[in-house]
Amino acid sequence: MAGRDDKSPAGRVFFEFTQLGQQMRVAAIDEATGTEVVVITPLTATRFQMQSLALAKLRRKLGADEPPPPPGPKPAKYA
Repeated sequence: MAGRDDKSPAGRVFFEFTQLGQQMRVAAIDEATGTEVVVITPLTATRFQMQSLALAKLRRKLGADEPPPPPGPKPAKYA
């Protein structure tokens, strides 16, 4: 299955789904670079969740900027 995600740094991404027992192997392949990542998900996850996880991993591998994590609590000051 191929899809286009405008937020993806690579543009077009191909997804491959292979069931392995009670798990699903999802490969995401960037069309432009040929870069591939693989994630293993439970069968109970939706197809959208599986693709989102694989796409996030691909973006990270390709070096796309992700928003910084929210700031944590400030360190406490002791009197």
